[in-house]
Amino acid sequence: MNKLMNTRREFILALLSNIMAASALPALAVTNKSTVSKNKTGFVFDSTCMDHYMDPWHPESPERLARIITKVIETGLARKLTDVNPLKDNVAVQKAILNIHSWKHLVAVSDCKNTMDAAFQSVAAVLGAVHAVHEGKINNAFCAVRPPGHHAHNDVHLDGDCKGEGFCFYNSVAIAAKYLQKEFGYSRILIIDWDFHHGNGTEDIFYTDPSVLFFSTHDKNSYPGTGCPSRTGAGAGTGYNINVHLNCGATDQDIISAWQKQLLPAAEKFKPEFVLISAGFDSRVDDPLGCFSITDNGFKELTKISKQIASKHCNGRLVSALEGGYNLDGLTSAVISHLTALLN
Repeated sequence: MNKLMNTRREFILALLSNIMAASALPALAVTNKSTVSKNKTGFVFDSTCMDHYMDPWHPESPERLARIITKVIETGLARKLTDVNPLKDNVAVQKAILNIHSWKHLVAVSDCKNTMDAAFQSVAAVLGAVHAVHEGKINNAFCAVRPPGHHAHNDVHLDGDCKGEGFCFYNSVAIAAKYLQKEFGYSRILIIDWDFHHGNGTEDIFYTDPSVLFFSTHDKNSYPGTGCPSRTGAGAGTGYNINVHLNCGATDQDIISAWQKQLLPAAEKFKPEFVLISAGFDSRVDDPLGCFSITDNGFKELTKISKQIASKHCNGRLVSALEGGYNLDGLTSAVISHLTALLN
């Protein structure tokens, strides 16, 4: 890593360290986690997720998390959120990864020295969240993690450049879904993906699986060029893959209408036992990598609908994980709207 990269990364980590020392994570801490009551919202963050670094101008930067943490503190939400630890059992995390990705893929990511720890800890964070929700310590949770995951396939060749597929390395949400099924016996998992870009990795992983309902709103004409509405699943999984294309410029009403017309009836029929969200905020207005016009209020409404589904069918069990979102101001304000709706 060149001197510029080192200087910039060290600055970001120092900023985060100062934030944490001043008032951030201590305000999130729970004195006795065994006594946490339900109807509380968890917040999962680990500074290791800051270690992933591409280049000085890459949009998927450590600053994304630094800005989120800063805003969570400034708005006072830190005092209302419940701190949740990532899963600390590294063997269990690796096993969970291998439920979705091949050993070859895991080794390839492990060769990416500036990425491997952050990618691994992102998975651990999401698994820690689903653990806490499953155990009833909290009702729902948001995972402030990076790198993102929903484009990550099984056995993707990284070509030695360690850039991943669509900035993604491990598909944390897919890993969490399979983990919930294998470790806790859940039969039906709903994955909602509101990222501007289609979650092609998640779709492919569960395309023939009737135990996972995958619902995605996105622009099918943008990267990765997948997500055609005609792709509805195959074999036993037919009907359990729902892609909704939204045109460039799509508004709050456009995406909410799509959810009301397609997600709600599908969820009513599917009756999920756990809800997972791939929360990509590049679908927000003014994102440099998207062209939708979704506002902070739109994300608040989408969160409310997700909570309604979880409340009706699975006792409120819901975990969301950060995916895209590259306008730093827009990302932070949208995350605050999302967290506020989860709390309320």
